[in-house]
Amino acid sequence: MSTVVDTRGVLDIDDGAGVRVLTVTREDALNAYNNAVYDAVRDALNEAASDPGIACVVVTGRGRSFCAGTDLGELAEPPRYRDGEPHGFGPYIATVEAFPKPLIAAVNGIAVGIGVTFLPHCDCVLISESARFRAPFVSLGVTAEAGSTFLLPSLIGWQRTAELIYTARWIDGPTAVEWGLGSRLCAPEQLMPETMSLANAMAEMPVDSLVGTKKLLLDARLDAVRSARERENVTFANLLGGPANREALAAFREKRQPDFRNL
Repeated sequence: MSTVVDTRGVLDIDDGAGVRVLTVTREDALNAYNNAVYDAVRDALNEAASDPGIACVVVTGRGRSFCAGTDLGELAEPPRYRDGEPHGFGPYIATVEAFPKPLIAAVNGIAVGIGVTFLPHCDCVLISESARFRAPFVSLGVTAEAGSTFLLPSLIGWQRTAELIYTARWIDGPTAVEWGLGSRLCAPEQLMPETMSLANAMAEMPVDSLVGTKKLLLDARLDAVRSARERENVTFANLLGGPANREALAAFREKRQPDFRNL
């Protein structure tokens, strides 16, 4: 297996035997996604999509976190262009939602925000017993994203989605598997071996058949996912920078509980 460290210093790309493994490496930020991560993952997925030697992709995080959500330092005023081209969250999620090959998540630890809403886009999700999940959107004064207002109710049911998003409470790995966020619970030391065993089994299959089958699966839902994301984008933009969002970000910076009752 050959290893390429992304030039942005936020992603390791390991290619071998038909499987690409993407490991986010912002351990000091609990693998929160900033625009550099969004761009690096998007680029790596696009490369994998066009490479006939890659059958499937695994996404995971280094250390004790899978993904701690979007970096709040970039949430208030997210730059949307790089060298005149769109970048960051928008192009990333557009790539993820239509990725044409099997996509596997190995949730090794904390999963927050996009670390949760990314999962319904995956074909298979394996979860460590030590993983914990939180969807903090409402508590940040914004709303859910990534097409999750369609995908999560379809995957785990309306009431569990409501509990997860409306309360912003943590759930543990066993609960996440019970609810249907993932299909398999693994001991921490077995997460990557089990993930790679599954990925290698897929990589033994003909790539054209994998792509054709993934297209059929996506065709059944992609329009609905994109429509949900368009609606989310409008509501998110309306709430971003509003009183509740400003109070949530101030409370985060000041390491205190937000006060939404006196806005």
